[in-house]
Amino acid sequence: MDNIKVIANNKKAYHDYFILEKYEAGISLAGTEVKSLRQGRCNLKDSWCSVVKGELFVNGMHISPYDHGNIWGKDPMRVRKLLMHKREINKLFGTLQQQGLSLIPLSIYFKGSLVKLELGLCKGKKLYDKREAAAQKTAKRDIDRAMKENRSGQ
Repeated sequence: MDNIKVIANNKKAYHDYFILEKYEAGISLAGTEVKSLRQGRCNLKDSWCSVVKGELFVNGMHISPYDHGNIWGKDPMRVRKLLMHKREINKLFGTLQQQGLSLIPLSIYFKGSLVKLELGLCKGKKLYDKREAAAQKTAKRDIDRAMKENRSGQ
């Protein structure tokens, strides 16, 4: 069994998009970035992925500089290369072009000693979809609360 430790989740992605498929990709990082990730200092909130010349990159991901690093630290918002097989990238690129979908980072985690990024093939939600999801969440919470009160009242 792989030892998986989640560093950060992108909760905004689940709110703003329908997740159709999930993929796992490696990420190319510098040593001080990995140390910063071990401290849990990462933000995926406004990040997205792009395919450029057959390579996959993540944009807008913020990894805070390592506290005890040197003066040659990397830019926290730099574009980072993602590691996937060429045929997977080409398949994703074709899907993104045809259907107008987005590739959004959902979470970043350690899988053993390796840093992995979970990507979601996403379709944007409209405002009425977000309202419907919020209403369903509220209704489920109310039902669970009523069931709990009913069980404790017996």
